[in-house]
This record gives sequence, structure tokens and C-alpha cells, in this order.
Amino acid sequence: MSPLSTAGGLLLTGGSGVLGRELLPFLPGAAAPTSLELDVTDERGTARAIAAAEPRVVVHCAAYTDVRAAEVERERCWSVNVVGTRNVVRAAREAGARLVHVSTDYVFFGDRGGYREDDVPGPVRNYYSLTKLMAEEAVRALPGSLVVRTSFRPRAWPYPTAFDDLYTSQDYVDVMAPLLAELIAHLDEVEDDTLHVATERKSVFELASRRAPRVRRASKVEAGVPLPDDVSLDVTRFARLRSAWQGRGRATP
Repeated sequence: MSPLSTAGGLLLTGGSGVLGRELLPFLPGAAAPTSLELDVTDERGTARAIAAAEPRVVVHCAAYTDVRAAEVERERCWSVNVVGTRNVVRAAREAGARLVHVSTDYVFFGDRGGYREDDVPGPVRNYYSLTKLMAEEAVRALPGSLVVRTSFRPRAWPYPTAFDDLYTSQDYVDVMAPLLAELIAHLDEVEDDTLHVATERKSVFELASRRAPRVRRASKVEAGVPLPDDVSLDVTRFARLRSAWQGRGRATP
């Protein structure tokens, strides 16, 4: 897939992270500072870095994402996901930039799946979920911001086992990044304040098997942290937007 053309003035937080690195080829010209160059937990440093970049859009990818470790490293998880997001919100407001916040399906309780954007989130299952839900609320204080709920894995399945009793619509990062980049490229046409960007419903084991044929089945009760049953997302809203964008592209001589 060739890179998408984008307007200038785009900054990604978490540029050295799994998602940030995958997005960059699709967003030519975007600034993507590493966590050392833009530490979102540092309020003044975040403000300086974002002000210096003079972005039109800030895509907030930086996050603490280790669900199990978050139960132990609560202070670090809170500092990155909640305090860090507050700092990015303040800096984006001062810069006059629109904010796109990468959130997660884990903000939902996960007892039924098929969650739509206007479904009420919570109650949370674990500490990571709590911090991501709090981050969403911080973002909503900035008018014009967009919360994007999604879920992704590294390109290669990293574990010997995978849960067959946890359902999701997550996918591998190289599958999700082009979808997110397409959304960013058409951001000026998006009026929603929340969008779900994901693929079809499947078990985590089914997803793992696509790239790790020898992966073994496991149960989420072995995780050592409370996990949902089904956090699959309804992506009807995003599918309609993509259809409109692609339809206009086909109509262009």
C-alpha cells in the first residue's frame, strides 16, 4: 500500500512505539518524537515539544499497554495513561491543534460484545481499563477531539498460548495501521467525537493462529488479571465513512 497523502502539521506522540512506527510510512511528513524526545508524563516538556512542532493535528499514540503489569505498576500506568493524556490535552489546546486519541476496547465491561460508540463504557475489569477510561474523559474536555477505540497486536504473535474464551475485534498492527492512517488522512471530514476502528469478531486464539499455527489454546482465567469475555466492537460508523471516501475516489477521473 502506498503512503497516504496528508496535510502538514501532524504530530504523533509515542513515535517509537509499536503503533507509531507502523503509522509513519502512511503519514509522510508527520513529526513522531520518541518517548525520550516527548515524555508525555512531563507537563512542561510536553507543552514545549508540541508548541515547537506547531501541529494542526496531534495523534496521541503514547500509552502504557501491559494489562497484567499494570496491576503492579499502577503508578506508572496512571502517570502515562491519565496524567500523560491530560498533559497532551493541555498542550494541544494551547497549540490550537485537533486531538485524536487512541483508546481501547477495554473501556467496556466486555460481557456481550458488539459495542457501539454510544454504548456506556464500564464498569472496568482491571486497572489498565480504568486508566484508559479516565484518559478518554480527559480528552473529551477538548472540543473537536476524536476518541478512536481500537486494539492491535504486534506483527508476530508473541506468546506460546492464546485465549480461546476471550472474543475481540482486534488485529495485527500492520492490519490496523492502514485503517487508522486512512482515518487521519480524512480527519477534516470526520464530525464524530468517537469512532471504533477494528476488524471482525474473533477469539484471541483464532487471531493468534493466523500467524502462529502452533500456538496452544489457553483460558483467560490463567492470565492472573481480570479480563472481559467479549470486547468486540461495532464498526458500522467507520465502515460508512470508508465507503464514502472510497466511493469518491472511484468516481474521480
